[in-house]
Amino acid sequence: MSRTFRVRRTSALFALPAALALALLPGTAHAYPAPGHVTGTVTVHDPSMIRKPDGRYLLYATGGGLTHRSSTDRIAFTGGADAFTSRPGWWTQYGNTEAWAPDISFHSGRYLMYYSVSTFGSNRSAIGLATSPTGLPGSWSDAGVVYASSTSSDHNAIDPNLFVDDDGTWWLSFGSWWTGLKAIRIDPATGKRFSGDTTRHSLASRPTGSKAVEAPYLVKRNGYYYLFASYDTCCAGVDSTYKVKVGRATAVTGPYHDRNGVPMLLGGGTTVLESHGRYIGPGGQSIMRDVDGDLIVYHYYDGQDGGTAKLGVNLLDWSSGWPVAR
Repeated sequence: MSRTFRVRRTSALFALPAALALALLPGTAHAYPAPGHVTGTVTVHDPSMIRKPDGRYLLYATGGGLTHRSSTDRIAFTGGADAFTSRPGWWTQYGNTEAWAPDISFHSGRYLMYYSVSTFGSNRSAIGLATSPTGLPGSWSDAGVVYASSTSSDHNAIDPNLFVDDDGTWWLSFGSWWTGLKAIRIDPATGKRFSGDTTRHSLASRPTGSKAVEAPYLVKRNGYYYLFASYDTCCAGVDSTYKVKVGRATAVTGPYHDRNGVPMLLGGGTTVLESHGRYIGPGGQSIMRDVDGDLIVYHYYDGQDGGTAKLGVNLLDWSSGWPVAR
């Protein structure tokens, strides 16, 4: 489950060494790039990142009261206080005092952060919302539960992602395992569920074999809606099999299909990143639009550092109509 570069940019920032460039040629061992170069405090799970108007990057991730990192150049990251200096008491109703998989965004003059509270392997879970005028640790005000699931539910209320459509409609996608990824309408005035439409839409699932699909993230590019998700096993260090897949649709609620036309509701998905070399189990991804293009921000397990979970950042190339990590 997904729980638990300088602003003066040039293409050289993510330039590939010669050996890796050769590996990207057709017919070679793998076709995925190394993560972009980052330094400092880069041990994270399920990262979500935003760039403030002053150029500073704020990153929040799974753990504690939502662990925080910051950077002025997208290369060197420093740690800091958690989002919540005092953790909301309602978290204990869901068996945990730490939060997972935050999703940070900025809308209507304020920062929003959706997050989940659960225990590993349980669908007795809840998605919460916090708001802030600055996005900085200690400034977040908790707004309570947005959506919850129970042990009798056929889905799991974790891994939230807010998507705002061109027409101003707000959607929250979420979920993992069980019957897969879901989406509900959100009221822009409150950040909570929209009372005028209580439909729960299904976006992706794996009806046969492994049920492991989670961490949805929605974007709209070039007239299509794209659904990114993490498949297979997270959080097992060098034994992790996590990978990022994607499908696209002409409507936000789907149906989503992969590049070969296989529905994501039937287990489809075109691979964006998977294990290669020392970079094991990439996933828990978010997508961020920056000044030099779209970024995929994720964690992976470093096979040359005992399986430590680390921050991965790559640019995405959309020129084929599908996202390709560079």
